[in-house]
Amino acid sequence: MAAAMVTTAVQQTPTIDEPVYVATATDYLHEHRIRYNPEHPPLGKLLIALGVAVADPHYDPSYTGTQGDVGRHLLYESGNDPWRVMLWARLPVIVLTLLFGLVAFAFARELTGTAGGLVALALYAFSPDLIAHGSLATLDVPTAGFVLTSAWLVWRARRRPGLYLPLAGAALGAAVATKMSALPAVPVLMVLAAVSVLAARRGPGLQPGDRPDAEPGRGRGARPRRGPHTDIDRERDRHPAGARPDTSPGRDREAPRTDGRDTGDGRKRQAAHTDGPDTYHDRQQRPPQGDGPETGDSRKQRARHTDGPDTRDDGREGDALPTGGPHTRTGRARRVLSALTALADPRRRTARSALAGDPGDRRRTALSALAGAVVVGLVALVVVWAAYLAVDPGLRFSPAEPVPALHGLRGRLVDLLPVPDAYRAGMRVQFGLEDYPWQGYLFGHLYTGSLWYYLPAALLVKTPLGLLALGAAGAVAVVAVRRLRPAAPYVLLPPGVLLAAAMTGSRDFGTRYALFVPMFLAVAAACVPRPGRRWTAAAVAALVLFTAVSSLRTFPCYLPYSNEAFGGPARTHRLLHDSNVDWGQDLGRLADRLRQRYPGERVWLVYKGSGVPSYYGIHAADPRTVPPQRVHGLLVVSDSVLAKARGRLAELVGSSRPAGDVGHSISLFRR
Repeated sequence: MAAAMVTTAVQQTPTIDEPVYVATATDYLHEHRIRYNPEHPPLGKLLIALGVAVADPHYDPSYTGTQGDVGRHLLYESGNDPWRVMLWARLPVIVLTLLFGLVAFAFARELTGTAGGLVALALYAFSPDLIAHGSLATLDVPTAGFVLTSAWLVWRARRRPGLYLPLAGAALGAAVATKMSALPAVPVLMVLAAVSVLAARRGPGLQPGDRPDAEPGRGRGARPRRGPHTDIDRERDRHPAGARPDTSPGRDREAPRTDGRDTGDGRKRQAAHTDGPDTYHDRQQRPPQGDGPETGDSRKQRARHTDGPDTRDDGREGDALPTGGPHTRTGRARRVLSALTALADPRRRTARSALAGDPGDRRRTALSALAGAVVVGLVALVVVWAAYLAVDPGLRFSPAEPVPALHGLRGRLVDLLPVPDAYRAGMRVQFGLEDYPWQGYLFGHLYTGSLWYYLPAALLVKTPLGLLALGAAGAVAVVAVRRLRPAAPYVLLPPGVLLAAAMTGSRDFGTRYALFVPMFLAVAAACVPRPGRRWTAAAVAALVLFTAVSSLRTFPCYLPYSNEAFGGPARTHRLLHDSNVDWGQDLGRLADRLRQRYPGERVWLVYKGSGVPSYYGIHAADPRTVPPQRVHGLLVVSDSVLAKARGRLAELVGSSRPAGDVGHSISLFRR
C-alpha cells in the first residue's frame, strides 16, 4: 500500500482541491492566520503543513485573490517546483493512511483474533479508494481514519474507560477539527462511550475465549486444552477416587462456574472460581470452599450435584442421584447457584445490584455512563479549540472571501455552538454550499440537485467485489453471532450514521465523502471466518485474493477504479464523474503522451482541474471558442467535462472518432 501511494503521489499532478489546502497550509506557516478555506477546520491542513515546511516553497502573502487563485499562484507562479511541493505535502497524509490501516488491524484483531486482523488489514491495504485518496494532500482519509480510531478506542474503553475514553475524545476531536462532515459522529460516539462505561462495570468486553476463532468450550477462565497435567486430569475426572462421590454430611458441594459456560467436553466439572484456568495442581492446593474445616476425604475428586443433596424418606441425607445420568445437570439449579456465587464475587457488582435492587448503585452507574459521554465530548471540543490556537493564538479571523449569512433555526444553532468564530463561519460557508444547485452524474444521467441513493450506488461501483461481499457478510455476522454482538454498535453505527448524513447532502461528487465505509467494512469482514469450518476460511482467502488482484490491475491509476461488475476502470467515466474518475490528476501523464505519440500535432483541450497545462508543455486551444469546422487534429477532453458535455462540445465529440485515453480520466479524439 505504501509503495502504491508513493508511486501515485509522484506521478499525479495536483487535483482540484489540493492547491487550496497546500496554499492554506503555507499561509498557516508564514502568516499564522485563519484567512483561506474557512469551510474546513485547520487540523488536516496543519498536518499537510508538516510536509510543506520541508519543501519550504516561496510564498507571497501580499498576493490577493480567491483561495483557488492563491493555490495556483503558489505552485505555478512563484518559482516553486509543483512536483516537489506536492510530493512533500502528500507524504503526511500517506503516513497517516498507513497508520489507520494498523488501527483497522488492531480493531479487528480484538474482535476476532490475529487471523481476522490480517483479513481486515489486507482488505484495507488493497482498497483502491483508500489508496487513491490516501495519496493526496486532502482531508477525506484523515477524517474517516480519525473516526475509525475513535470508535476503536471507545470499544477498548469497555475494559479501561479511564484510559481510553479521553483518547477516544481526542481522536473524535481530530476528525471534527479536520472536516465538519464528521460532526454527526459526535453524538453516536458519546452514546457508545456511555455504553462502554456500563459494560466496564459489568466486566470487560470480548475476551480471547469469546472470539469466534477460539476453540469450542474455551470461554473466559476455561482450562487449556493442552498442558502438563491434561491427560492426568482427564483420567481423574473419568475415574475419580472411590467407588462413588463422597456425599456424607458436612461435605462441600461444588458450585458450577459463574461465567455460565461449559468449560470442556461435558465430562469435566471443576470447582467454581472465576480467576483463570483450572489445573490439577490448583485443585490440589486450593483451600476448602465450605464453611468449616474439611476432613482428609476432601482431597478426593468431588462430584457435582444438580439440586443439592438427596434426602431419604427418613429425612437423612443420602447419596445424590443426578436425574439424567452422571454427566448431566439441572438448568434451574445451575442458574440459582450461579447467582449465589456471583453475589460472592466482588467483580460482579452488576449482578449483586440487580438482585439487591440498590437504587443508589443504579444512580452511580447512570452518572458514570453520563460522565464517560461528557468526557469524550469535552476532550473533542478541546482538540477543536487547540487546532485553531495552533494556527493563531489570538484567534484572529480575516476571511479572504465573504462568508454567507445563515438565518433561521440553522443560524441560531450554529451561533450556540461553543466553538471558535472561524469554525462557525466555516459552518455558514458549508450550509451555503449545500444550498447551491450542483449538477450530478450517475449511470449516464446528468441531473441538477442531488439523489439520496447516489452514495450507495457509487460505493457499489467503486468498492471491490471481495470487500463488498466480506463486509456485508461480516455486518450480518457481528449482529447474528452472540459472542460478537457487543461489538455491533461500535462497528456499524458510526459508518451508518455518517453515511445517512452524507446521503442528505447536495454535492454528489464522489465516494470521497464516504471513505469511512471501506474502512469499517474491512473491520466487519474480519468477523466472517468461523472456527472449525474450513470452507469459510477458504472463501475468505479467495475473496481477499480477488480484491488484491482487482486493486493491482488498476495500478497506478486508482481514482477511476470501478469493480468488475461495472466494467472496470476503463468504463467508470460512463457511470460516474468528478473525483470518482477525473479530478485533474493526469495532466502530467497527458503531457508525456502528447510528446511521445503526437509530437507537433494541433491539440484542442478541454481540461477540468487546478493544473496549468502550459507548465507541463501542453500548448492547446479551447475548441469551444472557435467554429466547429476549424477544429482539426487531436481533441482532448477531461472525462468530468465529457460527462456534462452539451451543445457545441457534444457536437464536436459526436463528430470525432475515439483515439484512446490517458489514465482512464482524459479521453482523446481524432478530428
